Amino acid sequence: MFSKEDNERLCRVGPGTPMGDAFRRFWIPFLLAGELAQADGAPKRVRLLGEDLIAFRDTEGKLGLLDRYCPHRRVDLFFGRNEQCGLRCPYHGWKFDTDGKAVDMPAEPENSQMLHETRIKSYPVIEWGGVIWAYMGDPAQKPLSPPMMEWATVPDAHRFVTKRLQRTNYAQGVEGGIDSSHVGILHSRLDPAKRDLPFRQRQVSPLSTVPYLAMDTAPKFFVRPMRHGMTIGARRNASRDTFYWRITQFLLPFYTMIAPNVEGGAVMGHSWTPIDDHHCWVFTMTWNGARPLTDDERDNGAVHADTKDDGSYEPLVNAANDYGIDREKQRLYSTTGIDGIGMQDTAVQESMGSIVDRTRENLSSADAAVVRFRRILLELADESERTGAVAVAANPEWYKVRSASVLLPHGVDFQEGAAKYTQVE
Repeated sequence: MFSKEDNERLCRVGPGTPMGDAFRRFWIPFLLAGELAQADGAPKRVRLLGEDLIAFRDTEGKLGLLDRYCPHRRVDLFFGRNEQCGLRCPYHGWKFDTDGKAVDMPAEPENSQMLHETRIKSYPVIEWGGVIWAYMGDPAQKPLSPPMMEWATVPDAHRFVTKRLQRTNYAQGVEGGIDSSHVGILHSRLDPAKRDLPFRQRQVSPLSTVPYLAMDTAPKFFVRPMRHGMTIGARRNASRDTFYWRITQFLLPFYTMIAPNVEGGAVMGHSWTPIDDHHCWVFTMTWNGARPLTDDERDNGAVHADTKDDGSYEPLVNAANDYGIDREKQRLYSTTGIDGIGMQDTAVQESMGSIVDRTRENLSSADAAVVRFRRILLELADESERTGAVAVAANPEWYKVRSASVLLPHGVDFQEGAAKYTQVE
């Protein structure tokens, strides 16, 4: 049983917490590049790992991420003026560059020593793969680059990235992303002509090219610890001689990959970026390493959710409107009555509360990957506390993997049989 203390350790990500300090050893995605597209544009409020920050792009296009509050009288720098390579507080005019150095204090004497001594907290920021990343940890431990996941390294035409707000702890999102057993149930479609048959007999996979998800709703799990996190093989019966393997990846500290439906198809994944203990940003990525995405591969809303256009990235379908549940659709056509795979996942994850009480769970054999994930994260926090560093963050090349769906003969190890699909050159 997962203890209350372990649950707290897993979910708390603010400054000074074991997990939060471990996460600060990584480059962390927190904005879409388009959110700060304009030089000298409006600054952007940011909350990340429990800290309130302000992001901006200066006159020369350089990105900055500062403490949200001016160190003079604690004015919110969201109201600041972004001008001439710095963000100026509107109250007394103190101005800071992207490195947090004070460069102007118009209300102070011209030769004031305070101008040379004053700094505001700042974090390194880079743009990588259409996303803006921050490093919030010890400068001496800063990795040379963010993790080299395939989606971030392909040309722009090969990827599509969106973002939405989820009102749960990051860990609930990750656990949903690595839980392959729910796919043939939560995301199933039903045949209304067979509504009187038992549940399993009337399932039809939402992925018409993958009937095995509906044929076998009780996969057998094989979890392999890896340098990047873990590889998960979910094995389903396909024929007398073959198994259908759905191979997914968990990449430290909070990334998941969804297996493509067909060979050569687009891969999908998520970053469950912690905003604070109770919220996370869900970045959803679709990409193809070999060619530009087709219009269909860019998704029609099934995984990439439609969000409000007010900058909040709140999904249009959310808890306030019961995720648009249609009870007639649920009775006849689907398990949930909720449209969209992403929103089906969000609905069940948010329904647990923002931090689920894991001490009250009754885990089963289908939860092998979830159990391993929790151990890996707690071990990551232990490593950070013990050594002041985490090895995986310092090795971005370890992330060159992808997910896959394959048919393999009985007796073939899934990692060996699918190696040509899961390894990225």
